[in-house]
This record gives sequence, structure tokens and C-alpha cells, in this order.
Amino acid sequence: MAAVLPNAVAGAPLPGLARALLQAGRLTTSQAEALQKKAVADKAAFIDVLLASGAIDARTLAAFCADTFAYPLLDVQALHPEALPAKIIDNKLMQSQRVVALSRRGNKMAVAISDPTNTQALDQIKFQTESTVEPVIVAHDALLQLLARLDTSSEQSIAELAGDGGDIQFAEEEVVAPTPAAADAASEVEDAPVVRFLNKMLLDAVNLGASDLHFEPFEKFYRIRFRVDGVLIEHAQPPISIKDKLVSRIKVLAKLDIAEKRVPQDGRMRLIVSPTKTVDLRISTLPTLFGEKTVMRILDATQAQMGIDLLGYEPAQQQLLLDAIRRPHGMVLVTGPTGSGKTVSLYSCLNLLNQPGINISTAEDPAEINLPGVNQVNVNDKAGLTFAVALRSFLRQDPDVIMVGEIRDLETADIAIKAAQTGHIVFSTLHTNDAPSTLTRLLNMGVAPFNIASSVILITAQRLARRLCGCKQPLDIAPERLLKAGFTAAEVDGAWRPYGPVGCERCNGGGYKGRVGIYQMMPITPAIEALILAHGNALQIAAQAEAEGVRTLRQSGLAKVKAGLTSLEEVLGCTNE
Repeated sequence: MAAVLPNAVAGAPLPGLARALLQAGRLTTSQAEALQKKAVADKAAFIDVLLASGAIDARTLAAFCADTFAYPLLDVQALHPEALPAKIIDNKLMQSQRVVALSRRGNKMAVAISDPTNTQALDQIKFQTESTVEPVIVAHDALLQLLARLDTSSEQSIAELAGDGGDIQFAEEEVVAPTPAAADAASEVEDAPVVRFLNKMLLDAVNLGASDLHFEPFEKFYRIRFRVDGVLIEHAQPPISIKDKLVSRIKVLAKLDIAEKRVPQDGRMRLIVSPTKTVDLRISTLPTLFGEKTVMRILDATQAQMGIDLLGYEPAQQQLLLDAIRRPHGMVLVTGPTGSGKTVSLYSCLNLLNQPGINISTAEDPAEINLPGVNQVNVNDKAGLTFAVALRSFLRQDPDVIMVGEIRDLETADIAIKAAQTGHIVFSTLHTNDAPSTLTRLLNMGVAPFNIASSVILITAQRLARRLCGCKQPLDIAPERLLKAGFTAAEVDGAWRPYGPVGCERCNGGGYKGRVGIYQMMPITPAIEALILAHGNALQIAAQAEAEGVRTLRQSGLAKVKAGLTSLEEVLGCTNE
């Protein structure tokens, strides 16, 4: 309940805040009159002059007002501007009267204010919003800081984040407006600060070696994350007000329908980073509760041209792969979860075989990396161009090498196997945990055992582990833990110690820079063929492969740990035993 205060002191009218302080003994009459006189002369608010005089500090004054006028007290420094309700109070009124809307429920609205005696401000807000105003006391200096942050427009904020946007171009940039609604939406993408900000995000992602960019809208904030070395890291939190403009800009570049926001869309665009470097990006939009989430996948063609030597194969594993792809016919399968580097491995093999005298055709969903000299086809299920249809067409075009993006069904598997049996090298992928389980997966699809045994020549299972940066240091890990991970007693008893991450400027403090492959290479030997024909299960095939010297994924990973290429935690995280 508000205190009852005198209307004037010594004949001089004083503001309500001055009278409250005077009544509580926080100010003398002469102090109050002098401060009011200065406020009138300077055309300033009494609270500004009061705090500038040092008679009381902002926090003490806030606590006094909350206690005297029986209003709640809040520390607004803990609030993020983007978390506050937008456009409830006119910005001009908010700045002139020094109030901030905190929340609104029904016809009640909580308002942050530092001077609760400023009834003019409360009445104006009540009239403008047609709401019952509930004052919340905050420190005056903190309120001014919050108002300053709110007053900075989204365009100014985004311009500061973006800087000059860097030197960047997009190949064949066009705006296609199929409908009047799209034409209206297109005007949103001409916002120069938003254009510069997107350019900066793309350049940052390329410079950091990111594989994906995630633009994610939420109820009270908007964030951008990069996937670097397989791990998502938050890179920026731009103002939430730009989310629609940013998505529209991306859609225009990817030649998507910018007026359609109800269904997912897929597209692609090309980023010209420099005269000698071009990067393709695959775009995917998805409607979510609070806007469209957009993911941009960076497809760097140079990865497929860096050579097998840099992929992390051990010498014996590399020789097995080279021997297999140089066979006159047969099938090579690469398995592993999404993001395990299967595409780069396959393209590296194709790059080795890509010679003027060899006809190579690929069916992909979609083609991620452009390889000159290779006939690449994007499958389109809606149009009837499936993997199986593409494969049948390939066989009528005299191919030497065929790549199928993924074997998903029995029809595709049968055609691919027949191609491998009739004088073609066939590459493909499956989503299985390891090499032995790939054979049982084909059996479960319905492929005849004799077809598998006579066509598959090599199966590669793989994972990607983060590579330790040069700042790595040896760790003291308990022998019991090393033994449990899979190291032998001889390795644990030696002077060798595994390395762990430290962090430096080169790796941005994370301790890891780049990734290294972990592989299980299982050639199909006569003994394994016999197991397939006898309908052997994955455990029996794995036991036979181990007897023939095939390392499991865990064993290959531990070899990378012993070589100091990655950490034990990375290997344990991406392999199972």
C-alpha cells in the first residue's frame, strides 16, 4: 500500500520520490529543495539529479522504493533483451518514460520502473495497452542500461555482428518470385545488414572447417551453431527479430519458394570464397514451433581429392582397399552411421579410378560432391527415378564403375549384385554397426547367400574421431581402465602413455583439430564365403574375421590412441565392444 505523503515542503512543490525520501529521513528539506531546483534548471528528472549527487546509490534507492511502496524488487541485469515481450509498449514511450514491459498475462502487465511515483508514465502505459499495470522496482542505472540495449535496433545490432561481411559471392544468384506473396516476401532479403551477417556466418564456417550450419529459432532467442569436427558449438545469437529475413535470404540464394513456410524444402547453392576456392552448400528448411529451422551442409569437393593417404588408413588396410577397387569386378561396401565419412571414402576411391578410359556412373540422394568426369545422377523418388531405376539405366550405358548411394531395399541390392557379377566394380553404403553385421543385413533383406558370397569382395566399417591438436600432452590413466578399454597387458605395462587434449589458439581451446578415420577392413575370404553359404550369423562371421587378423573398430581406434592421433575418450565414444 502506498505511503501517505505531504504535498509540499516549505511551500516548494516536490516530486513524489523526494517527498518519500524526506519523510523517511533519507533527505533533509534543504537537500530535497536544492536537488529539485537543480533538476528544474537542468531540465532533468529528479531521480537522475538525486543519484548524480551521491546522496543515495541506485541499489539502495531501489530497495527503499520497493519497501516504501510495497512493490516487488527485480534485478534486471539478469534479463536478456530478447527474452522480453516485443512491441507491447511503443518504443518511443518506453524510452521517454523509462519503463520496460516485463510480462503480460491477460489484461495484467508487469512493468519495470525505477521511480514508482512517476504516475504519468504508468497512466500512459495503461491507456496505450488497455491493461492493468503492475509496477516492478528496478535499480535506475540497470534500467537505463537495459533501455539502451533495447533502443539499439535489430539492424544496428546485426550490422555490428556482421562487420563488413567479407568478400563473398554466390554463383548464379537469382531471385525467382513465382507468386505475388513471394514477391512481397522478397523485399525482406534486401536488408543489407542481414546480407552481411549471413556472409560473415558462411565465411566463419568455412574458415573454422565446419561441416554444417544450424539456424535455430526458439521462443525467446535465436541461435546459430556450427558442427566442427563432428561436435556442435554455438557461434552466435543474433536478434530474434531477424529470423524471417535470414531464412528468406537463404531461400533466395538456394532458389526455394520464400513464400512457402508450411512444409520442408531442400535446395543447394554455391559459395565462391575466392578465385580458387568454391564450396557447395546443401540447404534444408524445416517448419518448427517458432519459425523455420535451416541447416546448411558444406560440401567441400577438395575433401574427395585429398587422397586415400590422408584418410587415416593403416598401411595394411589401405593396401586391402586398393587391391579391392582394382579388381575387374565385385562389390565394395562401406558401412557406418550418418556422419562417419562414408561419402568422402567412396569419392576418394572414385577419384583414384577416374581416368579417361573408365566410364563411372553414380546414383546418389543427392550428389554431394561434384566430380568432373563422373556421370552423377540424383535419384528422385517422386518422379520415379529410384536407385533401382537408375541402376538399370546404368547397365545399358556400358559402365565400368558404378556407385549406389545406399542399398535400401531388396530390388536395389539384387541389381547391384548382378552388376558386380557381370564385370563391373560396384560401390555402395549400408547403415550397419560393423563389417560382419553387414552380411547378415543383406541376408535379412532377402539376398540369396550365394549371390552375396560371389559378389561382395570387401566390407569397410568406419567411424570418425577427433584428431588431437599439436598441443596434446600425455596423461596418467589407471592401468585397469586401459585394460578394460581393450589394450593388452604388454601395452599397459610399458612406458607408453596415451595423449589427451589441452587447448591452444590453433584449436580454439578445444584440444582437437580435424578428424581421423577409424576403420575395420574385412575382405571376403573363402572361409567367410563358406559361413555365408551356411547362413552363419554375425557373431560367427566376426569370430572368423578375427581369426584371420581383421581388427574390430575398437582395436583400430586403440591403435590410433597408441599412435597419439586421438584420445582414449574419443575412441570409447565412437566405438562399441
